[in-house]
Amino acid sequence: MEKQALPASSCSLVLLEETKKNPLLLSNGGGGGYSPGAANGSLVPLAVAGSGSACAGPDKKAGVVTGAGPGYQERETWTRQMDFIMSCVGFAVGLGNVWRFPYLCYKNGGGVFLIPYLLIVFVGGIPIFFLEIALGQFMKAGSINVWNIAPLFKGLGYASMVIVFFCNTYYIMVLAWGFYYLIKSFNATLPWSTCDNEWNTPSCMEFFHHQDCNNGSLANTTISGNMTCADLANARSPIIEFWENKVLNISSGLEETGEFNWELILCLMAVWVMVYFCVWKGVKSTGKIVYFTATFPYVVLIILLVRGVTLPGAYDGIMYYIKPDWSKLGEAQVWIDAGTQIFFSYAIGLGALTALGSYNRFNNDCYKDAFVLALINSGTSFFAGFVVFSILGFMAAEQGVDISQVAESGPGLAFIAYPMAVSLMPVAPLWAALFFFMLLLLGLDSQFVGVEGFVTGILDLFPGNNHHRYKREIAVAICCLLCFIIDLSMVTQGGMYVFQLFDYYSASGMTLLWQAFWECIVVAWVYGADRFMDDIARMIGYRPFPWMKWCWSFITPCVCMGIFLFHLVNYKPLTYNNVYVYPWWGEVIGWCLALSSMLCIPVSLLYKLFRAKGTFKERWAHLTNPVWGVHHLEYMAPDIKSLTSLSPGTDDNKVIIFESVM
Repeated sequence: MEKQALPASSCSLVLLEETKKNPLLLSNGGGGGYSPGAANGSLVPLAVAGSGSACAGPDKKAGVVTGAGPGYQERETWTRQMDFIMSCVGFAVGLGNVWRFPYLCYKNGGGVFLIPYLLIVFVGGIPIFFLEIALGQFMKAGSINVWNIAPLFKGLGYASMVIVFFCNTYYIMVLAWGFYYLIKSFNATLPWSTCDNEWNTPSCMEFFHHQDCNNGSLANTTISGNMTCADLANARSPIIEFWENKVLNISSGLEETGEFNWELILCLMAVWVMVYFCVWKGVKSTGKIVYFTATFPYVVLIILLVRGVTLPGAYDGIMYYIKPDWSKLGEAQVWIDAGTQIFFSYAIGLGALTALGSYNRFNNDCYKDAFVLALINSGTSFFAGFVVFSILGFMAAEQGVDISQVAESGPGLAFIAYPMAVSLMPVAPLWAALFFFMLLLLGLDSQFVGVEGFVTGILDLFPGNNHHRYKREIAVAICCLLCFIIDLSMVTQGGMYVFQLFDYYSASGMTLLWQAFWECIVVAWVYGADRFMDDIARMIGYRPFPWMKWCWSFITPCVCMGIFLFHLVNYKPLTYNNVYVYPWWGEVIGWCLALSSMLCIPVSLLYKLFRAKGTFKERWAHLTNPVWGVHHLEYMAPDIKSLTSLSPGTDDNKVIIFESVM
């Protein structure tokens, strides 16, 4: 239910001597010299009733304010600004940078993929990344209440909550698999390095002797046990067999659910317990944990790169990564994958960046932060590509095949190529444990910040006077438990097919593009791009480069909608490993997952318009009028122009100020 405008009483507030000395209350909050209030209509004069005040008189129309009153609680903030930077790095830099970006590179012609990737970074990624952080910082609210800036489009908040909930649900499965590998690493002999295990097949081969089969006349020569050169083409690595036959124990299709994998269930439960205790106390504790979880993976990646470049075939793999195949630029799928990767990797549209930004100080320079974080994110993706392709080059040389054929698509890259790398190092169990511990940390901070964003959005729906002592702890527990119950469908023999449904439809591709498109439209055209630029100037003390405004207004929406339409036109049925085609009812489930978030925006908009009264113009004006929070009274000065309209000689002709809630 929307809050109504608070009427301004004839009893105006008296200017306190302290507010004269506080530049934050009478300036733009950053010393930038921008005229407040009247320039963008951000706030109109209103009276705030303090405790014990009693006013009477004719009411006058004023702005809309929420959060005031005895039950108001000041929003929690980061202990230091570096906590915010590290949390954003931990959330945005995750498993997608390690296995998704390199996979998309070799799928789309190697280095040529960097061209559409970098182009979309500057016209889509950075502008929306900055928009979400700045919006959260300005409104000091989670993913739902942040759209009080234009209440008619609050469906954007609900849509982001649905997306991040789905993402939290399926993303943690990668952590469960990584945790399973971590446990299996504590063996003298790594279980995925040999072919003498119960899950191995007769086609398993530890070493591929392609050099012995270069002569075609040796096709029937036995080269290893009962394996001949003719059989070599169908040989399988023990790493692949461990992944498919032991970890997944994969069934023949989605329709064959199979039985539960109890080892994976225990791993899944352990990971969810870790996530809970990382999030339950809020950003004060989360901001400390990410210092370790966000930095340690870089140490391991550097170690793996040093080891990778010393392997035979690594040079060919890296050249495949760098050398572009220019013909790929003409394929729409390359541009679709680039746009999808940007929005997925930058965590755009999930609402978590908005939640993280809401814990910033009002005057934090989020403009500079956005560029620093974008550089770290894309730089990590590019760097991880060298690590991955050095290993892929070695695997291709060992098996005597093209580089593009040595790894399975999807998360299998992290559980096939990387285990191969660590199994070739001295003291392999130690390196395996180190790598999978890094993998766990990479995904863990992304996961618990995603849960933090979801819980923040939920808790912001409840006013401060309904505060319960353990409200956060209970909300986090309910969220984790609900996601865990859904995750049980992914720890069966058919669980990988369910995982792919969530990954392909619910939280990537078209849903994120749809969300980003509407975010730009609402901020740039409903609220006003210039108006929001003025608000940012109030926070950081200067106006960002006009490129941001142009992107929000024209370029980014066109890019998002263009890729979105290409995605629909070039839509292909979902497959697993390019072999198994999902049944029609599986695709129906996938589209339901996608539409459950996408329809939140138009359905919520139509519902609010039909429920409102008056003409369409009156409804639109009322429903797009921002609902301000108490902190806006503290940091934004009054609309001086509107004071001149007051009649002389009345009680209304007094100085109206904004009393600090502090």
